[in-house]
Amino acid sequence: MDKPLILVTNDDGIFAPGIKALVDVVKKIGTPVVVAPDKPQSGQGHAITITEPLRLKKVEQFDDVLSYACSGTPVDCVKLAKNILFKDQTIDLCVSGVNHGSNAALNILYSGTMSAAMEASIEGINSIGFSLLDFSFEADFTAAMHYGEILINRLLKEKQKGILLNVNIPKLPMSDIKGMKICKQGEGRWVENYKENIDPRGGVYYWLDGDFEKGQYDKDSDLNALKDGYISIVPSQHDLTDYKNMKNLSYLEV
Repeated sequence: MDKPLILVTNDDGIFAPGIKALVDVVKKIGTPVVVAPDKPQSGQGHAITITEPLRLKKVEQFDDVLSYACSGTPVDCVKLAKNILFKDQTIDLCVSGVNHGSNAALNILYSGTMSAAMEASIEGINSIGFSLLDFSFEADFTAAMHYGEILINRLLKEKQKGILLNVNIPKLPMSDIKGMKICKQGEGRWVENYKENIDPRGGVYYWLDGDFEKGQYDKDSDLNALKDGYISIVPSQHDLTDYKNMKNLSYLEV
C-alpha cells in the first residue's frame, strides 16, 4: 500500500458517532481498517476475553472501509487485528476513539479506549487515544477531527516506535479552543456511590454511580489544560513502575 495502514478502534462500539468521525479523518490521510467492539465496552480497561470464543463479523458500517465488529473487548480488537487480520501487513498507526467522555487523569486506568491504544503501543505501533468531553450522542466532533488530523499526520512521521498519546478535547466550540498542550496526568479520581435496589424477584442489586473529584489543578496537568480551554496531550506508557520509591523502599529487600 502506498498510503499508511491505520487501525481504527474504540470502546463505545462500532456504531458510535465518535468512531465515524475518526474514520472520516483517517480516510483523508491513509487507508483505514476498523476493528471495534460490536457493543459498548466502556470501562473495560485492559480486559481480554479468555472464557469464551471471539468472533469477527465483517460489516458495511463505513463506505469503502474494511470493517469488522468484534464480540470482545477493545484490547481483543487490537490483538485480533495484529495477529489475525493483518498479521502479514504492517500497521503504521492505531487510533482509538473518539471516546464520548473524558479519559483525563486516572480515567486512563479504566478506559477501554486508551487500553486499546496502549495494547497497540505495546506491540510497537504508535498510537493515539482521542476523547471528547461530551457524552451526548449529538456531540460536535469538529475540533476533535481538526486537531486529530494534525496529530495523526505528525505521529506518522515519528521515527520512534511504541509512542502512546492520551488526547482529550474540551467541550468547546472550535473557535474557543486555544491550542494543544503536552501535559502530565492529573490526579483526579472517581468517588464511587453504589445505589442499592430490589429487583422484581426480591433480590438485591447494586448500580454504580459517583462523581469525578478533580482535586488540585497542577499547572502542568491535563485537567488544568482542559479547564483553560486547551486540548491536553499526555504521553503515556504501560510501565507502571514507581521509580521514585524504588530506592526509598529498598529496605524491604532481604
